[in-house]
Amino acid sequence: MTTTTSRSPRRRTVVALAVVLIVIIAFVVRLVDIQVVNARDHVDDSLSMGLQNSRIEYASRGSIVDDNGVPLATSVNRYDVQIDPMLAAKGVTTRDDDGDETTTAWPDLAAQIAGVTGQNAADVQKIVQDAVADNPESRYAMIAKNVSTEQYRALVALGLPFLSFPPQAGRMYPDGAVAGNLLGFVGGDGQALAGLEAADNDCLASTNGKVVFQQSRDGVVLPGTEVVTQPAVDGGTLKLTIDRDLQWYLQQLIAEQVQNTGSLRGTITVVEAKTGKIRALAEYPTVDPNDPTATAPEDRGSRAFSSPFEPGSTFKALTTAIGLDSGSYTPQTTVTASGREVLDGDARVSDAFSHGPNVYTPTGVLIDSSNVGISKFAQMIPAQTRFDYLQKFGMGTTSAIDFPGESGGILHPVQDWDKQTFFNTAFGQGLSVTVPQLVGAYQTIANGGVKKPLSIVEGCTAADGTVTDVPSTEGTQVISTDTAKEVSLMLENVATQGELASKIAIPGYRIAIKTGTGEKVDENTGAYKPDAYFTTMIGFAPADDPQYVVAVNLDEPRTVKSSAATAPAFQKALTQVLKSYRVIPSGTTTPELPKFG
Repeated sequence: MTTTTSRSPRRRTVVALAVVLIVIIAFVVRLVDIQVVNARDHVDDSLSMGLQNSRIEYASRGSIVDDNGVPLATSVNRYDVQIDPMLAAKGVTTRDDDGDETTTAWPDLAAQIAGVTGQNAADVQKIVQDAVADNPESRYAMIAKNVSTEQYRALVALGLPFLSFPPQAGRMYPDGAVAGNLLGFVGGDGQALAGLEAADNDCLASTNGKVVFQQSRDGVVLPGTEVVTQPAVDGGTLKLTIDRDLQWYLQQLIAEQVQNTGSLRGTITVVEAKTGKIRALAEYPTVDPNDPTATAPEDRGSRAFSSPFEPGSTFKALTTAIGLDSGSYTPQTTVTASGREVLDGDARVSDAFSHGPNVYTPTGVLIDSSNVGISKFAQMIPAQTRFDYLQKFGMGTTSAIDFPGESGGILHPVQDWDKQTFFNTAFGQGLSVTVPQLVGAYQTIANGGVKKPLSIVEGCTAADGTVTDVPSTEGTQVISTDTAKEVSLMLENVATQGELASKIAIPGYRIAIKTGTGEKVDENTGAYKPDAYFTTMIGFAPADDPQYVVAVNLDEPRTVKSSAATAPAFQKALTQVLKSYRVIPSGTTTPELPKFG
């Protein structure tokens, strides 16, 4: 009897445990069914009830940096300030340590927000009032767009639960207008609109990501539900050949020279002779990409690339090189030229100064910049030969840079040349070039006759480290090395024997230069504009081992209308270039060549 009685509690315990175990197993089976077997169905059910949400993971647009890696354009975080009107209208209730509650009404909170965003408190207050008036259950309104990181942090510090701050991509140019005409700019929507920002958008553009998550009815994100369905990919880094410090200095210099001469605008360009890399391309007026609308639309791009001009006497060096290289004449060949002559086909050619017959060598023609003299040398060269060489020098086509809006200039086919055009093209009239085309031609002479493709981009480094967009460095032999050396020595004698010799000399360095004054075409009439010129000085140094080509170009200088207007800026620019790159001085002096035969 005792034995039977003692066993009953054990049976009841076993039965109870069995029941509990069965219940647990049932729950486990049910959980497996819900979370594993039929998980997809339940997720779909939750999605159908509106519990799924998503957000954008913003990626950053790539940076643009100079040759030394210094940022010229970067992405910065900006934030929109969004509000839940329904919650905001109720104010905020807080509880102190003693349990006492304090409610801050919406008008007071609106004043706190406005104090950070810089808005009027009444305007902020009205945004919520209008939203609630339209819909008492309104959950969204925009307080401000694109506030700074500092403002964002101050708003977060207010601890207002009804504010949210979705980030927006912003663009910043740390040095303002430095290289602004080259960099271009982006719009408020982040779209590239001009310059390298647009030309290299494939490199710089980012891809925003997407995160999907589940949230409760009151908007709380459910832990563990966030899934990255599309990863954010930052844009690549675009490295330029530009040197920021040199660019800054030359922009100050050209601004000063434009203002001192009363010019409409101007440029200074620096190209590495042996590589074709543009180390600086300064323009004035310029544009600050942080605020492009502050600049006139016509000045927001790069006129160096987009606005061709008649190069004037700078072209005489090319005509000389073509004649020598084609064997049409030698450095010792002479022509007799007066200050004004009527040539074949009743073509009339005049020099800028009056003089009687001079027996000119090619060097003398370049030193005195004689239009008549170079025209007579050009008569020795077949027209088609000259045209073909000019094309090889890069005239008539855009540069390898292919900058947005770049012009190819004007080089008419030979069959369209009349007698006057035949002679005019020998001294830089009847055609037009851009600054890059002209510096590219002189780079060819400075580099032993090998034309290197101009470049302004070193390459693009993607987020994963892949490097693309590296420009070609393959050169083209346009004229022989001997011809290049002969023309270079002639241009050195322009620097030492020309009328501007004292104004452009740099102690210790041999310099090769040529000046040019080209007439300006009136865009409205198509005829030459009276008393209006483009003046240019271009050259390279050290002439005995050329390292850098420098060109200064002014549009309609008024105080000095000849090429002398460019001399001060050229001398200062070339001096700074030689100093910046620590170029070793020449160890010899320029051999003097005869002007006359």
